[in-house]
This record gives sequence, C-alpha cells and structure tokens, in this order.
Amino acid sequence: MGLDHNVELGEFLRSRRARLGPEEAGVPVSGSARRVPGLRREELAHLAGVSTDYYSRLEQGRHRNVSGSVLDAVARALRLDEVEHTYLVQLAQPQPRTVRRAPSRPQRVRPGLHRMLETLDGWTPAFIVGRGLQVLASNRLARALITDFEALPQRERNLARFIFLDESARQVYVDWERVAAETAAVLRLDAGRDCEDRLFCELIGELAVKSEEFRTAWAAHDVSRRSHGSKRYRHPLVGEITIAYEAFTPPGDADQTLFVYTTESGSASETALQLLANLTLPGPARPRSRPDTTATPSGGGGTTDTDDYLETRAR
Repeated sequence: MGLDHNVELGEFLRSRRARLGPEEAGVPVSGSARRVPGLRREELAHLAGVSTDYYSRLEQGRHRNVSGSVLDAVARALRLDEVEHTYLVQLAQPQPRTVRRAPSRPQRVRPGLHRMLETLDGWTPAFIVGRGLQVLASNRLARALITDFEALPQRERNLARFIFLDESARQVYVDWERVAAETAAVLRLDAGRDCEDRLFCELIGELAVKSEEFRTAWAAHDVSRRSHGSKRYRHPLVGEITIAYEAFTPPGDADQTLFVYTTESGSASETALQLLANLTLPGPARPRSRPDTTATPSGGGGTTDTDDYLETRAR
C-alpha cells in the first residue's frame, strides 16, 4: 500500500501554515490569544485569493483538479521555496497512472558511469544513488570514507538505512543530526513522486518503526533537493575530513544522482583524503600522497608522507 497523496498534501499544507507567523505574512494581529501556531485557514485563504471553504477542502484532501494558478497562489502565500513548490504540485497534481513508469523496476547503472567512478577512484569519493537513496554504485574511496556498501546485501545498500539504522553512522558524520534531518527531507521530496513504489513505502515504514529520530524528522514535512553542499566526516585512520559535494543527474535516467566529493586545495582535509586513498589501496604498495621534495641518500630508507602522518597521529 502506498502513501496517500491527499493525506500527505493536507499534512504538508498544515505544517507550512503552522510555521508562518501572521507578522511575517503581513496579517494584522488582534489582541485575542491565538489557539494555533502560525496562520489560520481563513488568513491563508485570503492571502491566496481563494475562499476559506475552497482552501479548507484542499487542506483536507477533498478538492480535485486543482489548477496550477491556485497552487502558485497558495505557494506564494505560504512563502514556499522552489523545492517546496515542486513538492506541492507533485502532491496536488499527481501524474496519471497510465503514464507513470513502473515504479519498482530494478535500477541499473550503465557501464559508462561505472567507468567514470573507477576513473575518479584514488582521487575523490564518488557514488550513485537511485530512488529512495538506494546506493547503486560507488568507488573504493567512497566506500572507505562512508561505509562498504558493496559488502552489504543488495537491499541494505541504502544511504538512509545506513544513516538512521547503523550506529556507526553517528561516528562517521560529525554533524549527524543535520545529516539525518536532510536525509528525511530528501525522502519526503521523493514521496511526492514515488508514493506508490512498494520498495520506497517499505523503506519509509521500516525507518519509521525502527528510528525515533526518523519519525521526528519525517513528521516535520520538510523537503529538500541535494544539488551541492558540504559535509564533515570522521575517519578512524585520518581524522576529520570536510568535503564539498556536487550532485548531477546523469542524462537518460532522471531517477539517478551522481555525487562527487572534493576538498579544498591545500587544506588539511585534502591531505587526509589523499592519505585515506593511499591507506586503502589494494596490495602492499602505497604511493606517496604528494612528491617528496626532501633529498634522501640512495638506500637511506626514507619514509613516506603516509608514514609520517600516522606516526604523528600515534603520538
């Protein structure tokens, strides 16, 4: 059973109305005490230029065939950002079943993208997620930094499951609470499109049952689209790493997102990431993370930057 669009629409509208104070919206405030947070229905309806009865039916999920102009007016009245506006339209004007793609078909990463991940390996972490933040492919450095998704059963290779249900994630992410809230918001946006996807609904149900933090974040009805940003990771070998990420939609598959991580040039995070790449190389040979400019006599047994770094951390 999928998520009910009408229920989701009503809860989303109520949550956005509750966060918007009358002063912020330019609504005169009388001296009488207000029993609910944020705007009243009649106030929001007035701002949107619709009748209170019309807006009430919309918020209760009892109004069909809502026009785009009305949704635009409601979005303006609620001060929705672009992502929230998109989510509102997805809920109020879902695609007809006859034109929707089969939601539960297996997702595949094409060979060219796999080669791209391999090319980036050793230099920067990169991975691809599909619907419901399922990790479809990752390079070695991404697995070394976050977790080894390829060692998990297919169903468990999911970024949201890792963040909310794996205790080690709280050590991996320095700002775990923020990351968790953002992850729930990304899933909320997916819910507007994939609410009938069986696997997606199973994921939401499992997270809601097993994680109190997820239930709280999900109930906030926040939505987010990851396009770029930063995160702080903590690794037991090399310490804290601050990365910047860029998210790309590969041409030909709108349901997949490629994440590429970078670090600031010359920063401690760049050094730590280079060392992590060296330390996780397969086999005994590990190249230096940068050229050694200190002359060492032939046969003098010089040390690598990785050795020096690990010795310093051991002290």
